[in-house]
Amino acid sequence: MAKSLSEDLRKRVIAAVEGGLSRRAAAERFGVSASSAVRWTRSGEDRAKAQGGDRRSARIEAFAEIILAAVNKKIDITLIELAALLWAKHGQQFAPSTLWRFLDRHDMTLKKNRTRQRADAARRRRTTPGLGRGAA
Repeated sequence: MAKSLSEDLRKRVIAAVEGGLSRRAAAERFGVSASSAVRWTRSGEDRAKAQGGDRRSARIEAFAEIILAAVNKKIDITLIELAALLWAKHGQQFAPSTLWRFLDRHDMTLKKNRTRQRADAARRRRTTPGLGRGAA
């Protein structure tokens, strides 16, 4: 994403247009596009609008208590189950990735640990004869 132009430059372009220069001439003089000069003088805004940031999380944050209560009730609830719950009870549809970002923001991620390993993992581990446990 492009960086916004400085407030000082915007003020100088607006002042040049108000001083009698045409918008296109002011744009050429200060090295900005003609459309920017036109937009700045038309609106009179010399400050750049905010760029980037999160604009959508407020929608899911409205259901924070419901989601967190569902996770506390069933600790291993899946993202698909959460999405189905929100759709069935509240008529709101959220993608699993949106729910994941929500849970991540609230530090509610579930990480694997040694107690959640596969049941048959020990069977697949082979030891070299004489180096493993038991009689050699």
